[in-house]
Amino acid sequence: MCGIVGLFIKNPALQPELGRLTSLMLKTMTERGPDSAGFAVYGSPASGQRKMTVRGISADNIGDFEAGFLKAAGGSANVVKHQDHVVLTYASDLEPAIRAFVNGFGHGVHFAASGESIELYKGVGLPEEVAARFDLEKMQGTHAIGHTRMATESAVTIAGAHPFSTGPDQCLVHNGSLSNHNTLRRRLINEGLTFETENDSEVAAGYLSWRLSQGDKLDQALESSLKELDGFYTFVVGTREGFAVLRDPVACKPAVMAETDDYVAFASEYRAFADLPGIENARVFEPEPQRVYHWEHAA
Repeated sequence: MCGIVGLFIKNPALQPELGRLTSLMLKTMTERGPDSAGFAVYGSPASGQRKMTVRGISADNIGDFEAGFLKAAGGSANVVKHQDHVVLTYASDLEPAIRAFVNGFGHGVHFAASGESIELYKGVGLPEEVAARFDLEKMQGTHAIGHTRMATESAVTIAGAHPFSTGPDQCLVHNGSLSNHNTLRRRLINEGLTFETENDSEVAAGYLSWRLSQGDKLDQALESSLKELDGFYTFVVGTREGFAVLRDPVACKPAVMAETDDYVAFASEYRAFADLPGIENARVFEPEPQRVYHWEHAA
């Protein structure tokens, strides 16, 4: 059992509230996932710049890591620390060099996500504690996706926490389990993808990234997953401009959505919507099985 929340802001006036509202929603999903939590926040991209979230930074290695990063970036770059995560900002054409530096640094440092607008944080502990650790309530942006995990088939680790990001500005959270993830993992590895964990949700994220790399739009990639992914799933997916929801044909995992002129919200339970502005007038509905729900901001 896990909990999912998502918030897609339509009205720019609400963007300063994105982190606070997402934090409140995440906290209400504690009973569905007290072991670990994570979230991705999308902000406005800066022209010619990319950002990368890296986790596993400690007081012992931050000095060497920052010095190595600035050397790889040629000095024109920025580092923002959030506890054991850092967000690196650098010129877009340096992406391969920065990724090689991060992957080769060692000392427990791991890539978490990269793109023009995504920042991704996750940790072990109660969702409220994880959100507070990274000051989620102070974050602004256009949309956010969060997850609370109750580990039932694998260890409680940061690596096993959601979201999973396997492509630029892409992330996925999942409630359910996939029965054919090992077969699909081997196929995707043959296509050139790499995986950090044995988690089935990372395979689902990788499958969507692969479809997007082949030219699919997000809704097309999700429709293809209905044919390729076997098991129980509710997915909430984020891209730079987009936010999407998909449930499997059985749709046994709880899901509810709310839409107003100002936002679209998703949660595993309705009570996560309690603090959203104007929720009393929202169109509240249960997403249908096998139907892709998809919203995008103008690029």
